[in-house]
Amino acid sequence: MDQKAVKPVEHYFFVERKPEWLKIRPPSGEKYLFIKKLKEGLELHTVCEEAHCPNIYECWGGGTATFMLLGDTCTRHCRFCAVKSGKPNGYLDPFEPIKVAYAIRQMGLKYAVITSVDRDDLEDGGASHFARTIKEVKRLSPETLIEVLIPDFKGDLNAVKTVVEAKPDVIAHNVETVRRLTPYVRDPRANFDQSLNVLRAVKRFDQAIYTKSSIMLGLGEEKEEVISAMRELREANVDFLTIGQYLRPSRAHLPVKEYVHPLTFEEYKRIAEDMGFKYVAAGPLVRSSYRAGEFFISAIIRQKSVTGGARL
Repeated sequence: MDQKAVKPVEHYFFVERKPEWLKIRPPSGEKYLFIKKLKEGLELHTVCEEAHCPNIYECWGGGTATFMLLGDTCTRHCRFCAVKSGKPNGYLDPFEPIKVAYAIRQMGLKYAVITSVDRDDLEDGGASHFARTIKEVKRLSPETLIEVLIPDFKGDLNAVKTVVEAKPDVIAHNVETVRRLTPYVRDPRANFDQSLNVLRAVKRFDQAIYTKSSIMLGLGEEKEEVISAMRELREANVDFLTIGQYLRPSRAHLPVKEYVHPLTFEEYKRIAEDMGFKYVAAGPLVRSSYRAGEFFISAIIRQKSVTGGARL
């Protein structure tokens, strides 16, 4: 495949050589502008912007966005992540849960994704704030399916239980990379086993809630390590998996070791499906909050409701 340089969109990626399959579409459309004005008017944050997601134009243009709770400043400093790090000093917007719920209703979302920064400065890591937001979304949009992408809450399983008891439809938590690379890629306060414990805990607290995780490729992992990570996630009873290409947000972040070919992503997808994951999205531009995947996950959850709650 032709490896000629592709000029990236300004602000989102500094200039470097990327393969043809990593082209990014420019912003356009009424829905994109509507979401941008809505979130700015409510003073909300989206992971789409803060994490420099390459799919922002596809998702916003399609009328969906992933809202980010607990402000825009993360107390951790993962070496892959573009979200701002710093000291929030305990600050929370008490109106954020209702503002997020209002935005989701205004957008008419059938499937809402809500995530957050890490807030190690808060006693419960922000778990009760997640719970309030879930409840507000359910109050204003009772038919909307809710996926929350949560932090590890420093391994505090009581905090995990707080989110579970608010009863979102999907709880996601990302291992991000393979076990060997975790200390190199993630903040020292995160680790592979702690993330697995969070995912296991969700199932212990409520078997009816689906779980989800995500792995980035291109950081120097070996094929056997990726397969091992997938196997450990499946052994933790994780239902949904996304696999995408790591893209370096700036020169201050980890360099890309490899641009993984789309055919390799397809191979990992087949392997993961054979392991028993209920849904797998794998591709260079796939992200944990992946709009194309929401339709499939929605169908699985809604079909469960139709069949009287039986697990599929």
